[in-house]
Amino acid sequence: MPRKVRKVAIVTGSATGIGAAIAQALARAGWNLVINFTKSAKEARRTAVACRRSGADVLLLAGDVSQDADCRAIVRSALARWRRIDALVNNAGMTKFVKAEHLAGLSAEDFQHIFSVNLVGAFQMTRAAAPALRKAEGAVVNISSHSGFTGLGSSMAYAASKGALNTMTLALARTLAPKIRVNAVCPGFVDTRWTRQRMTAAAYRKFKRGIEQTAPLRRMVQAEDVAEAALWFIAGGRSITGQLLVIDGGNHLNVSEPLTLRHRR
Repeated sequence: MPRKVRKVAIVTGSATGIGAAIAQALARAGWNLVINFTKSAKEARRTAVACRRSGADVLLLAGDVSQDADCRAIVRSALARWRRIDALVNNAGMTKFVKAEHLAGLSAEDFQHIFSVNLVGAFQMTRAAAPALRKAEGAVVNISSHSGFTGLGSSMAYAASKGALNTMTLALARTLAPKIRVNAVCPGFVDTRWTRQRMTAAAYRKFKRGIEQTAPLRRMVQAEDVAEAALWFIAGGRSITGQLLVIDGGNHLNVSEPLTLRHRR
């Protein structure tokens, strides 16, 4: 009986957090993987080990997605190893933590740097992988954020970059159809190092309790929840493209009803 050919996914920014969870979910589902990182080499090696334990062949590649040459090199390395790319997860992202009211805390250079990774990097990776994805009739999943809808988040520049990523998801879905499906997952606050690094341990515990008490589903989103959605967009949803899926425990439902407010007067 011929051996089943394993599909191949590139997951950018997959050393830790959501990216690592997506990579490990794909490995468990029988995929080979490119684990990409910029600075977190130690964590990336741990993620690679976990994926290999699930039977995946793993290529560990350093690369900055804001640099087009790095994006093209990542794709070339994947094709040299496996001669195919079936999915691309644009997860690499960065921010600068600045309160919205502190307008002087963001410079033009901050905006340019954040957009270069969160938006331009996703575009460059998609462009580089598109020929292989088209041949495989594959999928792109952009890891965006609820910030792209609300304008809230770690900074105004970050929220703007995710709003732009949502718009680009729609444009790419239209442009790359019918061979490539493009969707985005838009998490709310996720229980990862990314979120925890903003505050002290005590403040984070209070913050997490607040989310668990106010979210309709009474839970904070975990990285594995985002991975589950990404995997579904990749391996399922054959008739679904151009969708922006919010995963936030229902927090977007916490909006006052105007009629209720009127009757309280």
